[in-house]
Amino acid sequence: MGWNQDIIDEFRENGGTVKTGGFGRELILLHHTGARTGIVRVTPVMALRPTAGEWLIAASKAGADENPAWFHNLVANPHTTIEDPDAGTVRVEAEVLHGEDRDRVWRLFEAASEGFAAYQRKTTRVIPVLILRRTR
Repeated sequence: MGWNQDIIDEFRENGGTVKTGGFGRELILLHHTGARTGIVRVTPVMALRPTAGEWLIAASKAGADENPAWFHNLVANPHTTIEDPDAGTVRVEAEVLHGEDRDRVWRLFEAASEGFAAYQRKTTRVIPVLILRRTR
């Protein structure tokens, strides 16, 4: 199967709680449509929840030198769906944050997990940060 699918299965089987990797209830399942293929995929990502109806995600790809495929897919197709441990399945619109907005949110990720600071040190790219907002 693969690590992502194992995490997805654990998330769904345990009402959004993922003990693997110590994620707890910090993950969402991000549905994204392929920019070139049109194929819908699901990827587990860590999310910060600053307010009801908003989720923050970082395209860290563990500090790789390129952005994850899901980032390109969200830029091309920003209207999508997430699965949240508490809110269930939610329709959202993704927006890439820039400048001071991006930097402010990135600091929240670094405060939430040392891993994010380590990811930024591993790469020369500026890791993109996105906000997902609930839509109707």
